Amino acid sequence: MTSTSIYNAEITDLGLLVDRTLIISDLHIGYEQALNRQGIMIPRFQYKKILERLGEIINKFNIERIVVNGDIKHEFGRITRQEWDEALNFIIFLKNNFDDIVLLKGNHDNFTKFIADKTDLIVYETYILGDYIIMHGDKIPDDLMAKQESTIIIGHEHPCIGIRNGERFEKIKCYLKGSYKEKNLIVMPSFNFVSEGSDILHEKSLSPFLKKRSKDEFEVYGVENFEVLYFGRIKDILNVKDRFY
Repeated sequence: MTSTSIYNAEITDLGLLVDRTLIISDLHIGYEQALNRQGIMIPRFQYKKILERLGEIINKFNIERIVVNGDIKHEFGRITRQEWDEALNFIIFLKNNFDDIVLLKGNHDNFTKFIADKTDLIVYETYILGDYIIMHGDKIPDDLMAKQESTIIIGHEHPCIGIRNGERFEKIKCYLKGSYKEKNLIVMPSFNFVSEGSDILHEKSLSPFLKKRSKDEFEVYGVENFEVLYFGRIKDILNVKDRFY
């Protein structure tokens, strides 16, 4: 297992560790049922995988608090039976393993408040942790730049990087390290095992923190089974790609 720090926050597989607080993002519990309704018949395996992966992180580190940075569930306009059952069980799992639980609202979380109410939790828009301000990343607060915290942590983007090796093409989940105006910016990968995410080299950005601006200077940190793979800056990756493909 390798350990790498971004703006003094430690990359811990698909989670980010700040002191004894673990931050994860974009679980999209219930995604399989949504795909099933579209005619894509995949088994419902993700919830078990989420618990297994989170359990590995818990066993490796001394963690007291967890921050779930938005999109704990998948459906926009309702709560499906799969989402309700698995999200409630997931929060019970968190309560059994962490002293403090913070839920942040994502763009898929219109009805997550009902799950939070059932488990005596509150859903927040943002969360301050030392010098970090954590938010989902689907919108930019009007007063963001007036806040004193120097580093923004977001999810929502689901970044991954597409790597081609001969005829084989693989996507690797990744973190992005860059800036937004005068503040540092960390973009987290999704804690989701149905999809790798959006390829930062080939697909349009989702978050307003990244839209309509160059990502050339952003640095890319791939994560694969607790190993951190530093790819360098996006512009350098693109230069290599253009040279060889």
